[in-house]
Amino acid sequence: MRATAIVAALAVTQTVGYGTLYYAFAVFLIPVARDLNASTTAVTGSFTASVLASAALAVPVGRWLDRHGGRALMTAGSAAGALLLVAWSRIDSLWQLYAVQIGIGIASAACLYEAAFAVIIAWHTPARRPSALLALTVVAGFASTIFLPLTGWLVDQHGWRIALLVLAGLQMLVTVPLHAVVLRGAPRLPKPQNPAPVRVRAVLADRGFWLLALAFTANTAAIAVVAVHTVAALITWGHSPAFAATTAGLFGVLSVTGRLVTTGLQRRFRTTTVVAAIFAVQGVAAAALPLTGRGTVPAIAGVIGFGIGFGVGSIAKPVLLADRYDTRRYATIAAVLVVPMTVAKATAPLAAAAIHTATHGYGSVFAATAAVCLVAAAALAAVPRTSRAEVRSVG
Repeated sequence: MRATAIVAALAVTQTVGYGTLYYAFAVFLIPVARDLNASTTAVTGSFTASVLASAALAVPVGRWLDRHGGRALMTAGSAAGALLLVAWSRIDSLWQLYAVQIGIGIASAACLYEAAFAVIIAWHTPARRPSALLALTVVAGFASTIFLPLTGWLVDQHGWRIALLVLAGLQMLVTVPLHAVVLRGAPRLPKPQNPAPVRVRAVLADRGFWLLALAFTANTAAIAVVAVHTVAALITWGHSPAFAATTAGLFGVLSVTGRLVTTGLQRRFRTTTVVAAIFAVQGVAAAALPLTGRGTVPAIAGVIGFGIGFGVGSIAKPVLLADRYDTRRYATIAAVLVVPMTVAKATAPLAAAAIHTATHGYGSVFAATAAVCLVAAAALAAVPRTSRAEVRSVG
């Protein structure tokens, strides 16, 4: 019963947390830049700084979660996020924006997906983890669908400073109490056959870990590029801004669809095989978009083909790490993997913009994205079936 309540609580807090601390930034970009007399590039740089700050804290946060659980850390992170949103509403210079965004990145590391995944893993047996993770990510997958229009309406009606105060109130009143009241220390799950925990040093000596790192980092980079550049690419290929935005908006729904499909197929096939196949489909879709994207139906088909894998990595990664290694070291191991993924998330769109500038078109951007997707698929398909005992022996 407690495990069900924790999943339900985290589904709500992750939806609100991602909506206020992550997705809302896109709506604030132009009005904040205008009021600060700064370029949108300079303001976007603060978001990149936020993502990199989150990456820098990933490993220390993971160690804390392994030792102390998620209740105190996630409560503190949620409260800090709310206070930082209030501080954001009071800024009047660019350096203050960067300071606030770096703080939001730190708070996000403490209270968003990776911390929530660690709590879910600790509370559920291997048989129940996929369904628990699915429930969490399906609900939270609608964060952008809910908070982008909500934030847009608030900014339009009341201005960006008041909008930030409203979001801060939601963050404080919803996420902080749920983390403080519902989360508890994890129960003692059935012990593995070998009671000795897998050492992180042994994990880092495992070839399979680095293949997983390559696969998920490459996939994260590809998704970041497509998420940022699809609307502009569709407009460049002759579509209206309304069509481009609506079509790109399918990614939110498709991320939920992909998670449902992956969880269903995991019951019949090896997880790495299922996810590698989906990454390969993304590669084909990305390669086809520049060739067929000028047509309405082919453009939608290409977005669907790529979008089906939008949320797959977030649900597959915790399952693969927990099954392959050890839940008692899960948060630390996952944090090591998260660092390159987060750096890729922050830098890949900038690299894509540079490619676009150099080549004067989005064809090369999507060709590079397709290649990255195929690298991710190949790396995941090559992950060997290594047991925990074999990983220990390597270390």
